[in-house]
Order: sequence, then C-alpha cells, then structure tokens
Amino acid sequence: MATPKRPLSPFMIGPYYRPQITSMMSIAHRGTGVLVALGAFGLAWWLLAASLGGEAYAAFLTCAASPLGKGLLFLVSAALIYHFLNGLRHLLWDAGWGFELPRVYASGYVVLALTVLLTAGLWWLALGGAA
Repeated sequence: MATPKRPLSPFMIGPYYRPQITSMMSIAHRGTGVLVALGAFGLAWWLLAASLGGEAYAAFLTCAASPLGKGLLFLVSAALIYHFLNGLRHLLWDAGWGFELPRVYASGYVVLALTVLLTAGLWWLALGGAA
C-alpha cells in the first residue's frame, strides 16, 4: 500500500516556507514570555537577598555585577520591553485596529525599533549615562 502524498507543513523553514515578520514576532513573543517568567526568579532572588541582610545582598550584587549577571539582566530587560510592546500591539488588534496587512508590518517594525531604543535608553540610564 502506497503512502498518500500529504501537503508539507507550513512551518518547514527552508525552500518551502519563507519566514515573515509576523511569524517571527509571534515566536519571539512566546520566547520572551518564557524569558520574562524566568527573570522573575532573579527578581525574587534580589528581594530575598535584600530581606536577609547585608551579607546575602552583597553576594547577590556580586553575581549581578559580573559580566554574566549583566548579560542576563540585559536579556531579561530587552525581553520585558519587547514582550510589553508586542502585548500592546496585540491589545490594539483585539480592539480591531491594525489588521490591514500594511499596518501589521508597520506596527511590527515599530515594536522592534522601540524595543532597541528603549532597551538602549534604559541601559544608558542604568550605567550612569544621565549623571
């Protein structure tokens, strides 16, 4: 018995399917949601260390100020900003605004640009740029 020919999955990336901004932003939204949720453990660690006293808080600051700690803080902050902005975009869609294809693409590029700008601005302030 021969196997019937079935259509290929639209998620096959390569010669069959060209990724679009809408699909990539959807995947990124899910990924940043996971990253933000994991980042909540860092927030809990910070609060717990602050409540335990100076020695525990100093240990936390040592970890957070390390290159790895700063890298993780950067990734979580960028993920939080992207996830928030893209969530606002989805709320606009829920209200019925922006479903036209040109607006879908334009709002996607606005979210990406604002994510870069707001993340850079946040880190500029955090690293003492305004002082």
